[in-house]
Amino acid sequence: MRQIIYAMQFKGKGGPGDKPNTLKAMTTSPSCTLTTAIGADGVRGSVQAAAGDRATFESEVTVTGETSFLEAGSIRFGNGNHRLRFATVGQGYLGDSAEPGLKSGAVMWRVEGGDGQFAGASGYITSNFTMDGAGNVTDHQFGVIYVK
Repeated sequence: MRQIIYAMQFKGKGGPGDKPNTLKAMTTSPSCTLTTAIGADGVRGSVQAAAGDRATFESEVTVTGETSFLEAGSIRFGNGNHRLRFATVGQGYLGDSAEPGLKSGAVMWRVEGGDGQFAGASGYITSNFTMDGAGNVTDHQFGVIYVK
C-alpha cells in the first residue's frame, strides 16, 4: 500500500437538499500549499494557491439533531477520473462559533473507495469548517489515503 496525504482549503456553498432534513454542499479548492510557522509570537498558518488543477467536493448532509449530522459524498481531484467516495465516521458536529453569525464544526470521514488513482482506496479525512448565514462554506481538510 502507498500513502497519499493532502491538506486543502475548500470554499463554496451549502444549501437545502432534495429531501427533508438534508443539505447539499458544493465546494472547490485550488492546488495549494499550507504553511505553519512557530516563533516567539506563537503559531501562525496560511494557505496559498499553487500551480496545478482544482479539486471539487460534493456531499449530502443529513441533519440528525440540533448540532449533529451524517454526511456522504465525493471529492474529484483534477479534471480526470480521480475521485474519492466518503461517509461520516460517527456523527459530525455543527454549532455556534465565537464569531457572531458564523457556525463552525468538524467531521471525520472514512474513505469508501474511489475511481482512477483512488480505486480500492481506504483511509480517513478530517474536516474543520465554517458556514455563514448565506450558506458560504470554508472547509479545511486533511486526508490520509491508502492506495494499492
